Amino acid sequence: MEEKEEVEKPIHIDGEIAYEHHNQIVDDNQVTMRIDKFIANQLANMTRNKIQKLADQGFVFVNDVPVKSSYKIKPKDVIRIVKDFPKRDNTLVAQDIPVAIVYEDDHLVIVNKEPGMVVHPSYGHFTGTLLNALKFHIDKLAESEDDTRPGLVHRIDKNTSGIIVVAKTAHSLVHLQKQFYDRITSRRYRALVWGDFDEDEGTITGNIGRSLRNRKVMDVFPEGEEYGRHAVTHYTVLERFGYVTLVECRLETGRTHQIRAHFKHIGHPLFNDEVYGGDKVLRGTTFSKYKQFVQNCFKIMPRHALHAKSLGFHHPKNEEWVQFDSELPKDFSDVLDRWRNYTVQRLQKEGE
Repeated sequence: MEEKEEVEKPIHIDGEIAYEHHNQIVDDNQVTMRIDKFIANQLANMTRNKIQKLADQGFVFVNDVPVKSSYKIKPKDVIRIVKDFPKRDNTLVAQDIPVAIVYEDDHLVIVNKEPGMVVHPSYGHFTGTLLNALKFHIDKLAESEDDTRPGLVHRIDKNTSGIIVVAKTAHSLVHLQKQFYDRITSRRYRALVWGDFDEDEGTITGNIGRSLRNRKVMDVFPEGEEYGRHAVTHYTVLERFGYVTLVECRLETGRTHQIRAHFKHIGHPLFNDEVYGGDKVLRGTTFSKYKQFVQNCFKIMPRHALHAKSLGFHHPKNEEWVQFDSELPKDFSDVLDRWRNYTVQRLQKEGE
């Protein structure tokens, strides 16, 4: 097998900058094998699980085409692993950053993450993350495959606020990760989305995978297609404001950007979600006062309107079911109050 020297160099994929972390050509005598197993056999620091996640994110290429982890390698295949950040020292730096710890015991810690904070170090955010802060405040977090992500069970987006659990022991990490994988956790979100709904509740189903046009966003693909991963979001309407709606989302699966991509897919992007097209007036009147009202709401909450409201799971110590809840952050609650007042005034005028 011929293996090229691994060097940190920027490349371009669909117009986006990425960095090559591994490059090799499959030997002429190599037998057919799944690519995740093949790479795990070659690289000491890469488990099959990690390779599968990279493939799901579109970072594993064969002959310059992204492949799934089930791809069967062939002689002369050119395999590349790319990531959206360059190689670097993986030492997680402890930083004295305030975090809202909701609950802590010897096994885990529950945090109410503020909007704007990245969960773990990544390219462009090597410091200032939730894990940087927790390393300062917590004596020990569970070791993980990635040194920059100790104790990490799951993630929420940078601009999503709300509840997240981090493991403090190896047993807790495995126990909690399995619950997320087996879909036995309870995850409820609050989302403000554009438009109104005919029904009071519904379910969105569709594979979620990295967009074939823009690697920074996720797209929804039909069930049964090979691309993307099965994803299900249940929702219930909580409040109607005519032009926007507050909904509760219950995740059956937990894919990257699942709620944001699913609601964009059904024509209801999240309010002020610039990545998925919700950062402009999508419903309502053409009056300038209304447009100014929406812009003022955007200024109050300069992020997508999504909050991880609650999280329930079986505690890894005794299997007891525990549930943790959080209040909406001020920016979210202030925007809701503005929509409530606007809706009352609009209905009063329509009734005159």
